[in-house]
Amino acid sequence: MHITRIASLLGSIFLFANFSTQAATNTAPTISGTPVTSATANVWYIFAPKASDANGDKLGFTIKNKPSWITFSTATGKIWGTPPSAAVGTYSNIIITVSDGKTTASLPAFSIKVAAKNSGSSSSSSSSSSSAATSAAQLATKLGRAQRLLVGLGSTQPSPIFSQNLHPDIYEQYLVGVGAGSWPTWNSPSGAYVGVVAAAADSAGAVPMYTLYQMASNGDSNLSGLKDANFMSGYWANVRLLFQQLAIYNKPALVNLEPDFWGYVGLQAPNGDPTQLFAYVNNNAECAALPNTAAGVGKCLVAMARKYAPKAYVGFPPANWRGDTMTQATNFMKAVGAGTADFIVMQTSDRDAGCYESVPQPSYCPPWSAQTYWDETNQKLPNFADHLATAKAWHTGINNLPLIWWQTPMGVPSNVTGTPSHYRDNREHYFLTHPAELVAAGGLGVVFSGGESHQTLLTTDGGQFQSLSTQYFANPAPLK
Repeated sequence: MHITRIASLLGSIFLFANFSTQAATNTAPTISGTPVTSATANVWYIFAPKASDANGDKLGFTIKNKPSWITFSTATGKIWGTPPSAAVGTYSNIIITVSDGKTTASLPAFSIKVAAKNSGSSSSSSSSSSSAATSAAQLATKLGRAQRLLVGLGSTQPSPIFSQNLHPDIYEQYLVGVGAGSWPTWNSPSGAYVGVVAAAADSAGAVPMYTLYQMASNGDSNLSGLKDANFMSGYWANVRLLFQQLAIYNKPALVNLEPDFWGYVGLQAPNGDPTQLFAYVNNNAECAALPNTAAGVGKCLVAMARKYAPKAYVGFPPANWRGDTMTQATNFMKAVGAGTADFIVMQTSDRDAGCYESVPQPSYCPPWSAQTYWDETNQKLPNFADHLATAKAWHTGINNLPLIWWQTPMGVPSNVTGTPSHYRDNREHYFLTHPAELVAAGGLGVVFSGGESHQTLLTTDGGQFQSLSTQYFANPAPLK
């Protein structure tokens, strides 16, 4: 008994010594990262610190002086949110701390200054020779995605993506404006918004997509800025900043080059010829050898992407507002450089069908056509087979570049037109239940979003996207 008691005592001493040794060698966790210290009202903000622990201990996070509009993750230390207009001001002495249960480490205290968003910053809706086309499957691989039709979301905050446990392939946001109030001013340092969007995409496991919408700064159809050297200098400075920021990101990204602009060029250029419409291009050093024309603008956009951001993939949204033949329309787009891009941006409509059908018709959905709700049986016009035939013609006419549908309405099929935020539409339903038809037309992916605030959104669709995307991902359409 005495020997047993001594052995037990020695064992206890050994355990205590071993525990003491472990406690003495515990290493404090580390935390790093530089928060963006400025934000803009009604614009998404996100910051995610990096933390690690040499002992492999489970980490937890706390925050002091958290702004009320910020959501905080105790598991990751990430903060995110959209400051409302009433949140304009400075939020000081914010401290994020990590703990391994024994010791802690904190980031230096920081502030977030929320500025009012300029009213003018809200969104609206090298050679011209052929490049070797990359197939949809090949481009998906370059983007780090599976070789299946990609499905994305745009113009939405990440919070409903997280709360609905969604897994989009693409996450899209607009970049708008030139000069005061333009997108580079939304965060500090200048251009940090590119990184904000990229971080949001990363957090959702998606590829970031940017819709460059700067040409509408003076009004949708106002192309006077093309002849204004100061405006175009600012324009090119923003483009340079975008691709420089994407170079810093150093991961695959998508850029949609100037929706609507090419349609207005076609309408306003002499004889619809983009090589005959003046625009300042060679005042931009990177494009000094290109002509001062609207065609030169498109070629310069591609050239700058190639120079600064080799992991950025760019696409043009084709427009045939003149009603030309498809051959004429594709030649127009190739003249502005679309054939040297990486993909083609396809559109159906930026509004739900029910919005256009409403009586009386709301101001945000001006008259478009007598019938905007597409026939899913493909017997009457407008219908999906007709649209996909047109999409296929753009695909084959512009060097067989893959197609990404963008800003596709999110309305739910119904027999009634609906109400604001709940207008009917069936394009999301058809696309996600007939994905092989999009692939057959040359499709790489489809991004869903409302092009205007009164349309059906991810937060008002009654779970349609969540349900349909889950069904699609269970049986995806392989790319060609």
